[in-house]
Amino acid sequence: MSVIAEKHQNTIDESVARLLSRAENSRRLELADLRPRVSVALEKYLLRDHENASNGEIQTFIDELRADDLCLILACERGDETAWNDLVANFDATVKSAARKISANSEDAEDLASSIWAELYGLKHDKDGKLKTKLSYYSGRGSLGGWLRAVVSQLAIDGFRKQSKFVQIEENREFENLANEFSEKTENSHVVSHSENPEEILSEKQTMRDVSAALKDAIAELEAEDKLILKLYYFDDLKLKDIGASLGFHEATASRKLVRVQTEIRKSVERILKNQHGWSEKEVKNYLSETASKLGINLEKLFTILIILTFVQEVFETFVQ
Repeated sequence: MSVIAEKHQNTIDESVARLLSRAENSRRLELADLRPRVSVALEKYLLRDHENASNGEIQTFIDELRADDLCLILACERGDETAWNDLVANFDATVKSAARKISANSEDAEDLASSIWAELYGLKHDKDGKLKTKLSYYSGRGSLGGWLRAVVSQLAIDGFRKQSKFVQIEENREFENLANEFSEKTENSHVVSHSENPEEILSEKQTMRDVSAALKDAIAELEAEDKLILKLYYFDDLKLKDIGASLGFHEATASRKLVRVQTEIRKSVERILKNQHGWSEKEVKNYLSETASKLGINLEKLFTILIILTFVQEVFETFVQ
């Protein structure tokens, strides 16, 4: 539990106890079983963006969680066979319906639905020997049915990309052209410098490589949901309203999360450039702004292009492995 959450511990415990009491079927769970998951959701969706949240806001947040859905999922994670049977019985139709809407034919839909249940049950083990399951991402904030439909959509997207290697859709064309243009100009050093000095040109190329590497490391440090938000926004060109709907929160929340992630990336890039690449504080501030200026864009757009390039590179590397 974070320092911020610790000072609200009594409020959190009281709210979690109330959450447990209003579940029609608590699945024999106790307060200690729910507290960790609720605390994680609280820190991720409220306290991280609102450090000065009041006790009332914390109570409201927890009171809005889906008690029965959350208890069902936590019981499944514990290996409760009855809970698993209830989950499949109550939501198999939801999963299959979502799969049919995405798939080209009934056979693909069946395969996708089967893959979903395998992912939910868990296919791999963590370092402690516990099954790694997508159920751990459910926070109770939205309906379980809506969350499952989002899981189906994401798994379908992942599978489609693996099968088609890289499919350029019309909505992404502008972003990709922008990224390719930036990459080509940077490689040829025409944008970054007009100098005929070979040492200066090599230095500027190395500098851009440092920035790209720092950005890739910064993105790798993000949590899974933050990476997904970036990919949906920059790579898939989804609107914030659609991103929020698919992940179970309001468009305004999606906007705040995107801004927070953008800020975190910029700070991480600056930190990595200083700590891992030996840049000085002055070099970090001056070079990034100077590069953006020479490209005729602002700093935010520079990072946008670099983020897209990073995702394109990740997709490419995945397909050639």
